[in-house]
Amino acid sequence: MRKIVSPLSFSRVAALLLACGLGASAKGVEGIATQPFGTTADGVPVQLYTMTNAHGMKASVTNYGAIVVELTAPDRTGHFDDVVLGFSKLDTYLHGSPYFGAIVGRFGNRIANGRFTLDGKTYTLATNDHPGNTPCALHGGVKGFDKRVWKAEPVTRKNDKGVKLSLRSPDGEEGYPGNLDVTVTYWLTANNELKIDYSATTDKATPVNITHHGYFNLKGEGKGDILDHEVTLHASRFTPVDKGLIPTGKLQPVKGTPFDFTKPHTIGERVNTNDVQLLNGGGYDHNWVLDRKKTDGKKLTLAAEVQEPTTGRRMEVWTNEIGVQFYSGNFLDGHFTGKGGAPYIKRSGLCLETQHFPDSPNQKAFPTTILKPGQTYQSTTIYRFSAR
Repeated sequence: MRKIVSPLSFSRVAALLLACGLGASAKGVEGIATQPFGTTADGVPVQLYTMTNAHGMKASVTNYGAIVVELTAPDRTGHFDDVVLGFSKLDTYLHGSPYFGAIVGRFGNRIANGRFTLDGKTYTLATNDHPGNTPCALHGGVKGFDKRVWKAEPVTRKNDKGVKLSLRSPDGEEGYPGNLDVTVTYWLTANNELKIDYSATTDKATPVNITHHGYFNLKGEGKGDILDHEVTLHASRFTPVDKGLIPTGKLQPVKGTPFDFTKPHTIGERVNTNDVQLLNGGGYDHNWVLDRKKTDGKKLTLAAEVQEPTTGRRMEVWTNEIGVQFYSGNFLDGHFTGKGGAPYIKRSGLCLETQHFPDSPNQKAFPTTILKPGQTYQSTTIYRFSAR
């Protein structure tokens, strides 16, 4: 699970440098290229940071929404393809995106009716999603972390290249209490991994559940659907949902259901069956409860594996979180055109979003997502790529 530690003090000098934007324009970091990526509607310049490792793997991240714009991975012949959905221009992200490659928060996933009660006070959030004609707050609200310009700084350690992004979510933003200071660092490692380190502190108790909303297609973005991808989820339970995609509060065993991915199954094998949960989600759009031992503590454990048969590409997901949202791209409908010029059809990408459980602020039986003053939220997820 996420780690809560005592707060760390940050250098005032470093904070001033970031506030002046010096980190966002840093040059000369070996293995990290920086270039302009456009300007927001209110005139804020945005940068694109491209990291390359010794094997030729590449990750491009923009400080708008902390979005992973491009991520290449080798197939079994050594050929690299971009394996994440997204756009080649900032303007397209500005005019509508289903969270392609973004960091979402302050609370990723859904909060029922856009309300929760904390310490005797009820907080009202924007209801920016209405699945099953039921309102909820989704992924942080109307202007969540995915629509903010983050401060950015290229960083390195040993053979790893990274981009450190930070922002302040002010008290009352999107209805949430407390000034929340967030840092997300993307690392492209020498082991062909995209590693994401999250941390946050607050001055008031507040829900925090930050995640990466990457859409993956191991054939290559724009190269068809993901129905033949074989998925393994190391989870023997999931959280069933109602028609509004809000968890019922139960932890249901996956055995004997289309949600049993404890052994590999292709996505297409059961996604279109008449199971009531699949009908509620329009496919897979559920949280799996990872089979973590109480002794695991902050240790990273293997949450998911994905194998694409034609290219041989393989992705493992490692995390210290307790859940993972598996989403099978149900709402993609060809409306969005990707980087390669192909429309993103239904189920042309899959998401594996590591997290605490959806609607946790309203579910007393779920592990807490409340961050308090004096604590530090820390979470880590690794997407590891190989081929066979």
